[in-house]
Amino acid sequence: MHMKKIFLFIMLVASANAMAQKFALIDMEYILKNVPAYERANEQLNQVSKKWQAEVDALTQEAQTLYKNYQSEAVFLSTEQKTQREEAIVAKEKEAAELKRKYFGPEGELYKKRESLMTPIQDEIYNAVKDISDLKGYSLILDRASDAGIIYANPKIDISNEVLSKLGYN
Repeated sequence: MHMKKIFLFIMLVASANAMAQKFALIDMEYILKNVPAYERANEQLNQVSKKWQAEVDALTQEAQTLYKNYQSEAVFLSTEQKTQREEAIVAKEKEAAELKRKYFGPEGELYKKRESLMTPIQDEIYNAVKDISDLKGYSLILDRASDAGIIYANPKIDISNEVLSKLGYN
């Protein structure tokens, strides 16, 4: 009987400690919309992406033109000329695919550019959140923008504006 009382007391203390934990939410989408550097970085990424896509499209168009010309002239070409033309078409298609991979592939130029532009902004936000967390004693801060698992959250625990203030934006 004595052991059960001790166990119950430990459970009560543990649940009281759990209730004392402080939680907060941030809305990362909202924060990023209010950080001018993020908007500028996005605009830069969009511009460079369009420029690179145009380069890839131009090569793809060249390959298509080579193919159309080949189709219309094929009857007049020798076997050797046909082979040369086919190789030129394949080479142009390969060039377009390689350029696309270079720019837009998993470790491509766009990925690297996004990393270099976004990482400092994300680090700055993380540090602001961490400072507020340390100051206010939060055990956990969730991002309501990325977690669909949050069904309801009291607006009082959303510290997004506090994070923006800490970053110097009002």
